[in-house]
Amino acid sequence: MASIRQLKKDIDYLIFEVISDCFVYSGIHPENKSDELSAIISDSVAFRNDLIVRVNNPDGKDNPKIVKAYYKSVEKDLITGVDKLFDRLSALSTKKK
Repeated sequence: MASIRQLKKDIDYLIFEVISDCFVYSGIHPENKSDELSAIISDSVAFRNDLIVRVNNPDGKDNPKIVKAYYKSVEKDLITGVDKLFDRLSALSTKKK
């Protein structure tokens, strides 16, 4: 982990990419005004807000090892969560064909 600041930037960047891809999908397939697309966007925003709260409030502030492990788990959750959001978007695009 480089820094808390960089972790927050990574969170914002990856979530923005998910939302951006949702809007691109919406622009390419205007006939598919899906509630699932709106759900993916709202879940992305909620996921981002949850991660930011977790980054701002670490567990075990007195022990550096616990803090480092905590931020690694946040980072891991970020990657797996974004992957799940992209999988949902991919499933939506294959479902509509």
